[in-house]
Amino acid sequence: MFMKVFLAALLALAAQGPAFADATIPTKDIAGAKDNPLLKRYDGSFIVSHERLAYTDFKIPLSKLEAIEGRDRMNNQRFQPKKELEVEGARTRIAYLLPADRSPLEVLRNYEDVVKAAGGEVLFTCKGEDCGGDPKRSSAGGGGESSLMMYFFVESQIKDKTFSNGACAQASYIDDQRFLAAKIPQSAGDAYVTVQTFLVNDTLYCKEFNGRTVAVVHVLEPKPRDQKMVVVKADEMARTIGSTGRVALYGIFFDTDKSDLKSESGPTLTEIAQLLKSDPKLAILVVGHTDNQGAYDYNIDLSRRRAEAVVKALAASYGADTKRLRGAGVGMLAPAASNDAEDGRAKNRRVEIVKLN
Repeated sequence: MFMKVFLAALLALAAQGPAFADATIPTKDIAGAKDNPLLKRYDGSFIVSHERLAYTDFKIPLSKLEAIEGRDRMNNQRFQPKKELEVEGARTRIAYLLPADRSPLEVLRNYEDVVKAAGGEVLFTCKGEDCGGDPKRSSAGGGGESSLMMYFFVESQIKDKTFSNGACAQASYIDDQRFLAAKIPQSAGDAYVTVQTFLVNDTLYCKEFNGRTVAVVHVLEPKPRDQKMVVVKADEMARTIGSTGRVALYGIFFDTDKSDLKSESGPTLTEIAQLLKSDPKLAILVVGHTDNQGAYDYNIDLSRRRAEAVVKALAASYGADTKRLRGAGVGMLAPAASNDAEDGRAKNRRVEIVKLN
């Protein structure tokens, strides 16, 4: 049933015109893309997708992905490794299309050689089913098992147009999956890299890539975080709530797709507690907001759990009265900016304090 719906959707999209053109074999990199100097390309390959974030968190699997309780935003059985490493810094993601007749194993071994030549250390390798999850899936699909690529990102997070070379490289079915995670010493600290290679398996809109090897490379470089976020003080919160009935806060942090508060949230939580202390009659609604990435019901639930985590932390660690607190989640229902670009989506991922009485 899923495949029938999926194929029907593809046909409908294709009928919309050239914005959904089929994949073609590239003869040059996409505009504006370049190799990361820490891990250059296999000779003869071309960049078909490129994304760089100046600072973000990044998780690296160090063991096989194993089934855990719950479903992801696309209703897939969730898989997580028992061992993983979380790091922060500048992250680059590049998808390369390799020359014809190059196998995923050959390409992975070449990347492994580059890591070792740079004095690096391979931390984890796997292939096929031994990686865990669905070894035939890349980033797309729902209602089954999540995949190794879905551990890093899902199809809705790909910036490339539907059926473009970048989308075909990262959202098609795959075969002969190979993976390595490694670290490379740098003067500012260790850099971390992951390389996933596989054969594209598609005979429809991505058929030009069928049987070709793709390499999806992540590079996380050590970099200090820009300290640009100003903590909203309690008196400013009170003034804003007094004039508008609510205040948006961007100093409360969570890991991607999780509701666990990060330690960096402490200063803002302290100010919320001070706000409550300064006005003993004030009762507040803590409202979680998300961007539009992912399914509606998933984001509603995630935003609710995050709001409730804030309420719980205020009561448990900051002495707030639970009778004056209530958590709620509205997902993507009340955007503060357009979701079409990352800067807008960042503004939409927030917690708001709303006056109840």
